[in-house]
Amino acid sequence: MTPPDAAHTPLNRERLIAPGPVEVAPEVLAQLAQPQMHHRAQAGIDKLMEARAGLSQLLGDPYDAVITTSSGTGAFEGALVSTTPPGARVVNAQAGKFSERWGEMASRFGYRTELVARPWGDVLDPDEVASAAQDAHTLLVTHSETSTGALHDLEAIARAAKAQNPDLIIIADCITSYGVAELRPAAWGVDVVVSGSQKGTATPPGLGFVLFSPEVQTRMIQNPERGFYLDMTRELAGQKAGNTPQTPAINLIYALSAALDRLLRVPLEVLWAEQRRKTDALIAAGTALGAPAWAARTSPAVAVLTPPAPLTGRQVAGQLARMGQRALPGQAPHEDTVFRVSTMGYADRYDALGIAGILEDCFAALGASFDRGAAVQAAWQALAD
Repeated sequence: MTPPDAAHTPLNRERLIAPGPVEVAPEVLAQLAQPQMHHRAQAGIDKLMEARAGLSQLLGDPYDAVITTSSGTGAFEGALVSTTPPGARVVNAQAGKFSERWGEMASRFGYRTELVARPWGDVLDPDEVASAAQDAHTLLVTHSETSTGALHDLEAIARAAKAQNPDLIIIADCITSYGVAELRPAAWGVDVVVSGSQKGTATPPGLGFVLFSPEVQTRMIQNPERGFYLDMTRELAGQKAGNTPQTPAINLIYALSAALDRLLRVPLEVLWAEQRRKTDALIAAGTALGAPAWAARTSPAVAVLTPPAPLTGRQVAGQLARMGQRALPGQAPHEDTVFRVSTMGYADRYDALGIAGILEDCFAALGASFDRGAAVQAAWQALAD
């Protein structure tokens, strides 16, 4: 097959088709162009409270939100040190790069950390996790693993773990599942949900979110030894009153509020279903090109696809970059095993169709053999199902 003519490439619209940061709506970006607002002014206080309410509404449960000026990792750190006392036993369930991070974090803080590990791309076994967590204080678990494209069964894991240990505190990394995948923490028994602005909420990077159940708030630590800036107990009390102990990224909070308005125009079930269809369309397109999904239970947040030999993940991501399309290879040590594309953020089903066409051009440029139109047709079918 003749590679596509690259003469048009300088005219391409550059796209973020990676699983974060994601593309942002114009009306959200416009919030950042306002004259500098002040976080202590009444308008700033009102906007903080509006954004916090929107975050709770996007979760679907009456959990109280804390907005941190940090990445999701900072938010997770604050959640951990503000709910788990020094020396406590912590179980970390991991099967990918980001879930491994939480075990490393807990070990660095001196917690008695036990790992329940599965190979990358596998899903966690709820009974195995529950057995390990029998006498633990805290369980750290990832819902959507961005490095592998796996959606772990958080409901089954949380229910099994709480059946074994009702006092267990479960902190869930929902950084790429919040606002994207079905998430019902109150019904499932998840105590703390962590996310970040540059993923499902389609806001520029710089904000972390921690959402606390009413029950876990009674167990939070006053003046945690390992947290000052990330003291979530103090931060939660302040934000409930419309204050922040530190200067927040108020400009980003204005942008977040605008982004939440768009997401909350439809019921959560509609939002989740549409996110699922878009990613299913990307997976179908990849499969038509000989690049099936890596994970058996796929996340609606990201399509992690295994390119056909002799192509590698880095080759595919590199060719997409030359076309002005920013995707990602796999995380180390799997940079060549997979590549990752996503329609999180300011994207709709027609963007999924466009990415299917982009993948066809990419694979043609790399010398792959396939029937032109197969990926786009497969994507259409997935969207229609």
